[in-house]
Amino acid sequence: MTALQRVREEPEKVRDMLAARGFEAPLDRILELDRKARDLRAQVEALNAERNKASRGGPPSDEVKARMREVGEKIKALQAELTALETERDELVLHVPNVVDPQAPRGSGEHDNKVIRQDVPPKRSFTPKPHWEIGEQLGILDIPRGTKMSGSRFYVLRGAGAALQRALIAWMIDLKLPHGFTEIYPPFLTRRETLIASSHLPHFAANQYHDELDDLWLIPTAEPQLVSLHRDEVLNGQRFPLRYVSYTACFRREQMSAGRDVRGIKRGHQFDKVEMVVYCHPEDSPKELDGLVARAIDVLERLEMPVRVLELCTGDLAFQAMRGFDVEVWSPGVGEWLEVSSCSNCGSFQAERGNIRYRREPGGKLEHPHLLNGSGLALPRLMIAIMENYQREDGSIEIPKAIRSYMGGRERIAPGEFSL
Repeated sequence: MTALQRVREEPEKVRDMLAARGFEAPLDRILELDRKARDLRAQVEALNAERNKASRGGPPSDEVKARMREVGEKIKALQAELTALETERDELVLHVPNVVDPQAPRGSGEHDNKVIRQDVPPKRSFTPKPHWEIGEQLGILDIPRGTKMSGSRFYVLRGAGAALQRALIAWMIDLKLPHGFTEIYPPFLTRRETLIASSHLPHFAANQYHDELDDLWLIPTAEPQLVSLHRDEVLNGQRFPLRYVSYTACFRREQMSAGRDVRGIKRGHQFDKVEMVVYCHPEDSPKELDGLVARAIDVLERLEMPVRVLELCTGDLAFQAMRGFDVEVWSPGVGEWLEVSSCSNCGSFQAERGNIRYRREPGGKLEHPHLLNGSGLALPRLMIAIMENYQREDGSIEIPKAIRSYMGGRERIAPGEFSL
């Protein structure tokens, strides 16, 4: 059932969903426009039927000719009005979020999220420093020069800092491949239709970077590209699940976080991320969601860092998500749990918006697949966690054992190596 069908056929359920999410959408206006559009369409169809009947009645009289001219003009006027109504209605429907999975816990915001797992951070023999102090003292993180080049919320990674991030990206992609993932390297610019399909437009337009001349958008994550990889296609369901993993830079204006986390690199306008997207049969999406969460946790466990997993309540779910989980890592320098992955089951919502369909067998009926996404993982918060968890009292950083082979066997980053 599409979003428009849900609004039309189950308006009270949609109202309940909006209330559960704490979300406002122009539901009454959509219903009003839909009623008017259906009435106009009925009038157009009746007039078309009259015209078709007249065309089958032999040579028309002058009276019939005059009536058909009148009918033609009326159809033209009604069709213009109908097109305007349907265009406005369909644009407003794009502001209605996905339905909520009954298993998602009720709640109004992040304070109502359900803790599924929370490791106990290890005790330390010294007071840990925040990553901006560690990185700048080691010469691997340069925030002032990033700001000089590009403005606030930008930074530079240098030497072993840049190598560490590159190693993490390659290693995290390699971890996914044995689990049936295919690596995709997509464009970092995308079209409006792509962002509409993934639900990043129109709702999140204020946080997107947009080139108005060519109507191209910098991607906020690889998710839109991996969703639109099969936009307007009919897929072979016998090949499901389709699992994709992608590294991209991500671009967000961070307008919603003005004044928050102004120190360090927790929030930036540009950051790197490894993203996972899955296409599957609807009945398989719950276990695929569990698999995405497991892949995110696996990264942190291999890095031997404390993990926390939250099930998101209805008021904290992403616009396109039916059900979701956040995976977080403990960072002792900033003294908080940092979200490094958000995993969501979006059901058929994005497939409906992107006209993505499949057949379970040749000649079978067309269905919408379920789409899921999850970070696998996001940087730079993973970089923050490694710098803060692997810092040593002498100011050095130990390289996690899991990724040393991706850094030529290097075991530590010592003070004085990269100072300028």
